[in-house]
Amino acid sequence: MASTHPFARLEPSRIVAAVESLGLWLPGEPFALNSYENRVFLVHDDERRRWVVKFYRPERWSDAQIQEEHDFLIELEEAGVAVSAPWRDAAGQSLHHDQGFRFTLFPQVSGQAPELENPAHLFAMGEVIGALHAVGERSSFQHRSTLDLDAMVLEARERVLGSHWLGRQQRRAYERVTAALHESLQPYAWAGEKAIRVHGDCHIGNVLGRDENFTLVDFDDCLMAPAIQDLWMLLTAEHDAEWQMQLSEVMEGYEQHRDFDRRELALIEPLRTFRLMRHSAWLVARWEDPAFPPAFPWLADAGYWDGHIRMLEQQRLLLEKSPRWLA
Repeated sequence: MASTHPFARLEPSRIVAAVESLGLWLPGEPFALNSYENRVFLVHDDERRRWVVKFYRPERWSDAQIQEEHDFLIELEEAGVAVSAPWRDAAGQSLHHDQGFRFTLFPQVSGQAPELENPAHLFAMGEVIGALHAVGERSSFQHRSTLDLDAMVLEARERVLGSHWLGRQQRRAYERVTAALHESLQPYAWAGEKAIRVHGDCHIGNVLGRDENFTLVDFDDCLMAPAIQDLWMLLTAEHDAEWQMQLSEVMEGYEQHRDFDRRELALIEPLRTFRLMRHSAWLVARWEDPAFPPAFPWLADAGYWDGHIRMLEQQRLLLEKSPRWLA
């Protein structure tokens, strides 16, 4: 598979040639960053500017969908939101093509991820996401997807069941628990008008900064979804008092820019359930990419699937209970 996968052609010379086709000169070789869905590299030019160059996974997004991501980032940057917007050439183009690849340059953002036990960091994260959503609600995506919990959960379920990874007993257990989860998620469907343009994958790995100044990066999964999609992964505490502290700080920062509908908190466990299912389905779907087997060898271990099924069982029980923040 390593010789036939499209990304196998992304040798250093190919990457350098693509970037230099834009009029930049790279005195050194690219450095691969930790990315699997796309291929992402750090480069520096002869003016000592540091760039992140992203090569998009073939056949995942259309040009129109990628351009809509870029246009959203440019709109956010112009509104003063702390994001990393793409570099544009003299013609205003941000999406570039070379030898069958589509790629984009972003100025490198330095810094560290926020500390989710630090109240000041939580406030700052709420503030930058609130600013993002204040812009995001001004209009709608026309080409990017809308988070459809029902359809996407079924898609993830079918992806795993259609694979060879589950043993006979595991398959029965997975079928049972995911069918029960799908039924439990039915009451949590949201009306289309609740969806706004969001980052879509707002975990701390996609946030960089220093002190209380954070920048959001990697809008590859931006879509239409309820606002809570960008907030729930910041609420990590296991104990109620700590969780309430996190929520209070995030909401105080968020509402500097936009009101938050507290009813959306009921979507946290449904969205967590969806993310758990989607992650395993994503690994299954990408296994033929030669980067995946060495990075995720445990996918082939029966113990991984036993643990995954146990986590889904725990989610099923949580969905049957009244959420602690609404009790």
